[in-house]
Amino acid sequence: MKQKLKRELGLLDIFCVASGAMISSGLFILPGIASAKTGPSLFLSYIIASLLALPALLSKAELATAMPKAGGDYFFITRTMGPSIGTIGGVASWFSLSLKSAFALVGMGAYAALIINVPIKIVAVLLCLFFVGLNIKGVRGAGLFQRFLVFGLFGVLLFYIFHGFPSIHITRFVPFTPFGKGAVFATAGLIFISYGGLTKIASLSEEVKNPGRNIPLGMILSLIIVGIFYALVVFITTGVLEPDKLHNSLTPISDGAHAFMGIFGNIVMAIAAILAFISTANAGIMAASRYPIAMARDRILPAFLKRINKRSGTPHYSILFTGVFMIIGIIFLDLMLLVKVASTLLILLYIFVNLAVIIMRESKIQNYQPKFRSPLYPWMQIAGIISGMFLIFEMGVTTYTITAIFVLTAFLWYRIYVRPRVKREFALIHVIERITAKELTTNYLETELKEILRERDDIVEDRFDRLIGGCKILDLEKPLTMEEFFKEASGFLATELDTDSGTISDLLMKREKETSTVIRPGLAIPHIIIEGGRKFGILLARCKEGIAFPETQDRVHVVFVLVGTKDERNFHLRALAAIAEIAQQGDFDKRWLNARNIEELRDIILLAERKRFLRK
Repeated sequence: MKQKLKRELGLLDIFCVASGAMISSGLFILPGIASAKTGPSLFLSYIIASLLALPALLSKAELATAMPKAGGDYFFITRTMGPSIGTIGGVASWFSLSLKSAFALVGMGAYAALIINVPIKIVAVLLCLFFVGLNIKGVRGAGLFQRFLVFGLFGVLLFYIFHGFPSIHITRFVPFTPFGKGAVFATAGLIFISYGGLTKIASLSEEVKNPGRNIPLGMILSLIIVGIFYALVVFITTGVLEPDKLHNSLTPISDGAHAFMGIFGNIVMAIAAILAFISTANAGIMAASRYPIAMARDRILPAFLKRINKRSGTPHYSILFTGVFMIIGIIFLDLMLLVKVASTLLILLYIFVNLAVIIMRESKIQNYQPKFRSPLYPWMQIAGIISGMFLIFEMGVTTYTITAIFVLTAFLWYRIYVRPRVKREFALIHVIERITAKELTTNYLETELKEILRERDDIVEDRFDRLIGGCKILDLEKPLTMEEFFKEASGFLATELDTDSGTISDLLMKREKETSTVIRPGLAIPHIIIEGGRKFGILLARCKEGIAFPETQDRVHVVFVLVGTKDERNFHLRALAAIAEIAQQGDFDKRWLNARNIEELRDIILLAERKRFLRK
């Protein structure tokens, strides 16, 4: 039996994970480095980077509400573009998030040194071990700790903003763009990693309660609120510090606080920075450790990584694996180069995610049913792809080389380890199938998405679902009269209910003469009572050319036939109510007529939102 992660994260947890993952090195270290490249216009680079993150945010929100599974980017990319690109995307996601978190822990040392003389890397390793243990113990405990960190951090930043504004020297914003306007965009690419934490929640979506609402709302709130804090804090820091001091600073926010509050401000902001780095590390381990479990489920990584601890409900081996990788990064890696490579990989992933939405939408797979749909499709996604390519172009040759080596290594892993083991259907094949009009797919992806939707919406089968799961569905090509349809339908129902087909046909005709069963244009629900006991049957039909019912000018394309005995009267009424609830949904007729086969027709009914009667 496949082990499942516990759904324990609410909206506040999502907001705190995303926000806490963003506010760290991007705010407390990078402004000094980035300011040396763009000057006083740095706050504009932060605003531009937040706007460039918006398409990926909306795309990830859509994909996560359609497929709330551990692994986030990896899961989406694999199901849309296949295991080869999925392997690259999954390892890239895990790599960038893990090492960004390692960078946060090491970066914390620069601020810790302002308070007390400590061996930086040893402290970072010990903190990493602490958060590994906290996450193994349970996601709820890690989530509660994250709330404390984030709200404490926001409080200190508000203190900085309110006390810093009066101390701004406007002359420090002249000249505004000393390195040219192009530097503003190039710097936006460098600091783009500052918004990387924004979409970490997608990798935790399997553990989110009510993911259709909480994931997009939490991500959007995080972008707005953190984007405002970024711009204000960077603007104030630029206005209170001499350019030379800011450009050479690894602790720019503490230096800014020292400029208008003295040593007290220096210490307060150093504490805030430590909270921020701890918050990012905690959120990073939470999110990054979900990528190995997702890849192990798909046999892209060894199987032991997918195991779930029975006591805590967490992927303990995956968390340990992530912690070991972070410790290696803490001890051995050059941090500035790490930021550039991680940013480039993050941008590459954002391009993939925007492309994934386009592929999923154009595949026309019926069971792709996101609760949240990205607005302005496909222009929002196209803008995200183009802007991502522009930012990568600005990153430099060394970064390209390292990123290319990384991508090549991931691809070699796919060729050597993954390809002999994994054969998977993906949405891009469905797009090709539509273009070429050739039969290239099975129902594997639709079935997987159906099970995901059942989990997402907490669908528990009732008797109506079980009947639909096994009932006859007629997909009729030619136009029919009502009498012709009733004769054909009666034959199937008679076999199922062990009743004479002529009797069923006569009763259907009689019922229609008494009162038309066409309840709205295009939809009819013929339903009759037969002799006997404990019998009930349902037949569904689609007729694209239409069935001609009397007393209506519109041809009927959707028919539900219900036949039952008197003792099934209560269930008969419940079945009618279920059908009415399903058929009144706005896009029902369109989806019914566009379904590619009988199984898609069946899934439209089985996955519909409706009240379910769990009593027999």
